[in-house]
Amino acid sequence: IPTQFLSGYQSFVEECKKRNYSEQGTYSRTNRIKNFLLYLDDQGIQSFNDLSANILSAYVCTFVNLCSKSVKAILTAQRVFLRHLYLNGYTKDNFSDKLPKLKSYYEPGIPKTWTASNVKTVLESIDRGNPTGKRDYAILLIITRLGLRASDIKLIKLEHLRWDTNTIEIVQSKTGRSIILPILKDIGWALIDYLKNGRPITSAPYVFVRHNAPFEAFAPNSAMNRILVNYIRKAGIKIPRDVPLGLHSLRHTLASTLLAQDTPLPVISEILGHMNVKSTDIYLHIDYKRLQECALNPEEVFHDVH
Repeated sequence: IPTQFLSGYQSFVEECKKRNYSEQGTYSRTNRIKNFLLYLDDQGIQSFNDLSANILSAYVCTFVNLCSKSVKAILTAQRVFLRHLYLNGYTKDNFSDKLPKLKSYYEPGIPKTWTASNVKTVLESIDRGNPTGKRDYAILLIITRLGLRASDIKLIKLEHLRWDTNTIEIVQSKTGRSIILPILKDIGWALIDYLKNGRPITSAPYVFVRHNAPFEAFAPNSAMNRILVNYIRKAGIKIPRDVPLGLHSLRHTLASTLLAQDTPLPVISEILGHMNVKSTDIYLHIDYKRLQECALNPEEVFHDVH
């Protein structure tokens, strides 16, 4: 961070901590703010009070050609930061009002899912005879069967495993909501195998830890997607190019599987930890069997036209 902006930046980070914002969200937001501060430094700005609408406009021009979702995220981070600077006396004017408003619409992309056989092949490719394999198998099984986010997998503590009720009880990092999920039989045995025979001796309270010394919890921003990519290569399966290789794609696959089994949308929403059923509605777009049932016969529709 350029030294002339360091105090204001650190003040903002402390404010995020006081408000209990998620580490992942704060990390993404502060990265966007860092880019903004580096731009200001490159333009010779020596103080927050040297800001102007023209400078803000010039900065917006540097990223305006990105996708609308990225533009909105950058503007939001910039607006929140500028408002913080004003409220805490770093600027005389509230420059957050000078930023353009972006009209956006809720247009989530169509989820891309795996086939059940590919998921099974990847799980079977894991060498469960070594500690790391035991850990990775348990992680992928939990995501595949319960749909937990990778960020929540990292935060599962030993105390969250309620063996008396066979449940996992956690507070989701993204939504802040409590969720209770069942420890299914295969998940339970995978966890027991890892805890007894794979997990290194460590004082870390988290279930899943790094297997390279020091044996600590995964860093909040560590990329767990590499675990899945590694086993995709080992399994030798070919995933279509348009299907993501990240752990999130396994959540999409679970949702589509549940939908095919006639699971109600509110139930799927609860399992995936969505704040709103609207986030789950998108999976209706890939329920091809039921979509075909809705299709109309053009000959019947236009029979009376002539």
